[in-house]
Order: sequence, then C-alpha cells, then structure tokens
Amino acid sequence: MLRVLELVLPERCAVCATPGRVLCDGCRAALVRLSPPLCERCGSPGPWPVRRCAECSGRRLAFARARSAIVYDARARALVRAWKEHARRTLDAHAAALVAEVIAKPEVDALTHVPGDPERARARGRVAPHGLARALDEAWGVPAAGLLRRVRTLPRQRGLGLDERRRNVRHSVAATSADVPAAVCLVDDVYTSGATADACASALRRAGARRVEVVTLARAVR
Repeated sequence: MLRVLELVLPERCAVCATPGRVLCDGCRAALVRLSPPLCERCGSPGPWPVRRCAECSGRRLAFARARSAIVYDARARALVRAWKEHARRTLDAHAAALVAEVIAKPEVDALTHVPGDPERARARGRVAPHGLARALDEAWGVPAAGLLRRVRTLPRQRGLGLDERRRNVRHSVAATSADVPAAVCLVDDVYTSGATADACASALRRAGARRVEVVTLARAVR
C-alpha cells in the first residue's frame, strides 16, 4: 500500500517541499546541530560550559541531563510539523539518524517516549516520539518500551509561557508499572522549557528509576 501511495503521491521534502525525498540533502545539511559548549544539566548552548545555566539554575529537575540534536529554528519547525502533525512515518528514521549523529548512545537500560495525548494521537494517527524511540532502539541497540501513560488531557502548550507550561504538565503522566528499569532514556520531539521532560522523569523516578536522561530531536534556544 505504501509503495502504491509513493507512486501516486511522490514524496516531498518535509522542509522545502522539493519532490524526491522526505528530507532532501540540502535541508538536512542546513539543520543546525547542537554542539559544545553546553549546559551540563539541560543541554542549553552557551559561550562556555557550565554545570547549571540561567535556564535551569534554581530548578529542581528530576532528570540527570538533557541533550538535543538540532536547534529548533524555522527549518526544524517545518520538519517537526510534518513529522508530528502530518504523521509522516518515514521521518522516524531520519530523526533517529540526526540524533545518533550528534548525541552519544546513553548508558541506560531502556528507552521510553513521552506519551501523546490520546485524542490528538487518534487524530494524527500516531505519536512521533514513539516512532523516534523505536528507530533509536534499532540505531543504538537499546530496547524501547512504553513506560509512561497520560492520566489527563492537556491544553495545548503552544504559546504558553514557561511557568504556564510547567503548571500545565505537572502530574499529567504516570508510569505504566511500579517497577521500571534503574536507568532510562526519555525520548521526545522537542525540548522547549523542560517541563514535560521533568514531569515524565518524575513519574519514572516515582516508579523506581534512579537515573533518567532526556534525548530530543530539537531544542528551543533562547
């Protein structure tokens, strides 16, 4: 079926819409990779390496550290929009390749993904972080498992300030089991304020995880 659809509707680049590939070589090369110096804790880029930056200093974060592959700029937003909102499954492997190119394989027992809102997942047909976790399972050889679930529907995060985002996601997720691996890597599409990552990491920690690392495709840079 997919092959038939490809013949009828040729693939277009998710960023520039040029026919041919789901992510053309030019747009892939133009995505801005995140590289050191970075904040040791939250992965925010800066002029020099620090243990805590202005973005995460003074916050109690449940995750040990966060890392992202690319800057969430206009090109990355187009990529994520096509991948997340238009359910372009073929972008899973491209997203995982970008992550594996920039971020070293974490020393963890399992990968898990930020769970999607059930209503939005049904409307979109899938949850992009789930696809990324499965693709990273293949790239890194670390097993992916669904360790988290949504316990309530969230209002949309888009347009909310940092404090609003943090209040919005608090206690919105729970672990699917009372016994999760000791070291877990949480996978998501975009790191914006860290609120979602913190809420998910808190749920994993309550279920027994001793260390949670966060890996995302893109990161908002302030």
